Amino acid sequence: MKQYNSLEQHDSWVFSVSFSPDGKTLVSGSYDKTIKLWNIETGKAIATLFGHDSWVSSVSFSPDGKTLASGSYDKTIKLWNIETGEAIATLTGYDSWVFSISFSPDGKTLASGSTNGVIKLWDVETYKSITTLTGHDSGVWSVSFSPDGKTLASGSEDGIVKLWNLDLDDLLVKGCNWVRDYLKTNPNVSESDRTLCDGIGD
Repeated sequence: MKQYNSLEQHDSWVFSVSFSPDGKTLVSGSYDKTIKLWNIETGKAIATLFGHDSWVSSVSFSPDGKTLASGSYDKTIKLWNIETGEAIATLTGYDSWVFSISFSPDGKTLASGSTNGVIKLWDVETYKSITTLTGHDSGVWSVSFSPDGKTLASGSEDGIVKLWNLDLDDLLVKGCNWVRDYLKTNPNVSESDRTLCDGIGD
């Protein structure tokens, strides 16, 4: 396979690249602390985004191509408006480097993995952390959503790939199946709470 083009404007290592959904733009994140947007047809840099205080380790387009997410060794995640090139928000909450990021298929949730083994899920509209997933014993190098958005996969330095169930309806069913007998038979449960799981699951 022949090389198609060579894009050469970063001053140091390139850690991450990602195509826009329409395939016309490429984004790259670098050790030089910058993010570059490239026109695929011309091979020219469209814009350079500044804002991170350390290496940009991961970049990812939202499914609609309007938003760019970047994770950095400065322990933050930034969301960028592709049209203006301006940072929309900075997501904070990590005490360690951010290794990896990934948008859910509907674009409403962003997953991130860090060197401390912690995975966070973020609400893209409110810029708030939804939940924190723990279980890896070392840094999380990669996170990826399944096509239906109900499962998150994470790969770690600990040599383990974990699959996380994000299907809230399924979790509710499993939870109710587990506590159903307790709700019905335990004398300490109030009458109003005994029907909490009625109509859910088996």
